[in-house]
Amino acid sequence: MLLYPFSITLPVAAMAAGLEALCGYPAPLFAAISHPVVWIGFLINRLERTFNRPEWSETARRISGFFALLLLVGIPVGLTIFILHIGYMFLPPLFMLGVQAVTACTLVAQKSLWVHVKAVASALQQVGLEGGRTAVSQIVGRDTSVLDETGVVRAALESLAENFSDGIVAPLFWTALLGLPGTVFYKAINTADSMIGHLNPRYAAFGMAAAKMDDLINLPASRLAALCILLSTRPTQWRTICSTVWRDASRHRSPNAGWPETALATALGVKFGGPRNYAGTVVDDGWIGEGTTTATLHDLERGLILYRRACGILIGGLLLAAIGCMIKA
Repeated sequence: MLLYPFSITLPVAAMAAGLEALCGYPAPLFAAISHPVVWIGFLINRLERTFNRPEWSETARRISGFFALLLLVGIPVGLTIFILHIGYMFLPPLFMLGVQAVTACTLVAQKSLWVHVKAVASALQQVGLEGGRTAVSQIVGRDTSVLDETGVVRAALESLAENFSDGIVAPLFWTALLGLPGTVFYKAINTADSMIGHLNPRYAAFGMAAAKMDDLINLPASRLAALCILLSTRPTQWRTICSTVWRDASRHRSPNAGWPETALATALGVKFGGPRNYAGTVVDDGWIGEGTTTATLHDLERGLILYRRACGILIGGLLLAAIGCMIKA
């Protein structure tokens, strides 16, 4: 049984998507109260310091990581449900619908992703390669100092595709399914994965539960993100994109990121992946996509156009679904 009916969750998701696309997260608000993800990150740090003891065995750290993840999800989601329950007791339902939408939109990243990737294009155009390297270093984890222009563009486009899935489609998917508690549920796990879901001596055991759960909850959104990218292209490209995604998505190290990345790469006629440098270690990933390995500034600008279209398709789909559910209700 769902916490809220779709006649509530779908309008919340649609309004959250539209609000965030228009407003983003206002800088004055960030300066005043920081950001919900920062609050979640603070809780993750506290739980990690408490439960990730280096003297414990690997098995014990895996178990403690699982229980820490339960606390990480349970505390903010439980608090969210409690506050909403109290609100619905004393305030009009339409007002509470707006509360859910406004709060959920703070956990979606359409505008900020656009701003960060657009900054890479602007830096390449106005400053040159060094400016592009600096701008793209803000959104990727690889060593950007060794990248040529093609590497900078490809890194920005890969980040655009992957973050479209886990920064936009996924939180809105879980919002549409469970309302604001679903948004918080998703963002808690996704933030945990980004902070502790790493294969290094400190986090490999403790962060395993977060990493595996993040893979699971991103599975439907990654496929939906690829579909939105597909629909943002010309129908004449659909057959090629579908066949290439089916062929190449599994080549990606992530079980999810390969879907939107392959879709965007093929839509642009370029390939993503290949050799990359992370902190001095060269990772030789396979190529995904159909096209050339050379990506240009023009490809980055076209990628941003497709991204805006894909966001519009997502918002439109949520809006139509919301209207349909509200009419039925």
